[in-house]
Amino acid sequence: MERENLLIKESLEGNEKAFAIIVNNYKNYIFAIILSFIKDFGEAENVAQEVFLQVHTSLSSYKSDNFKAWIGKIAANKSIDWIRRKKSKFREEAVENTMELVDSTVTNDDNPEMFLVDKERKEVLKRALSNLPEIYRIVIEKYYFHEKSYEMIAKEEDVPLKTIASRLYRAKILLKEKWREENETL
Repeated sequence: MERENLLIKESLEGNEKAFAIIVNNYKNYIFAIILSFIKDFGEAENVAQEVFLQVHTSLSSYKSDNFKAWIGKIAANKSIDWIRRKKSKFREEAVENTMELVDSTVTNDDNPEMFLVDKERKEVLKRALSNLPEIYRIVIEKYYFHEKSYEMIAKEEDVPLKTIASRLYRAKILLKEKWREENETL
């Protein structure tokens, strides 16, 4: 404990070797925490680097009570942040790709070849839509194909506006999954 406090003090004074010792003393502990959240070894290593960077920049705010708990909390928070970013990125990509999918079914080209491609896409889309649970399929159809607003759909379905927004969001993600499944069978 005394040695640890001395290493922290020296690190704060700019001694990089002292900080390297801290990193060496805690790297396995930190990595174990991160790996319990993030099962990908490579990503866990990246998050571990973020943790030690955060420790280095926040060391001046450390109040000398329990360094191991403090550094462990940073590791847990960085891991949770990583998971949130990953989920957010996945959702954004799913929504973006689904929008492209729905928009791509509109034919405005006189090219016969493109007409056939679009026709096939529409058939795949119809099959994918038919495999969605009814509450999601209805919202997708009303919003994209009948061009109804969230408010109109909410009124027709007799549910709150937020429910429609939530269903549409989930429907886009499910539709993307069904689209992939349909395309894999072709």
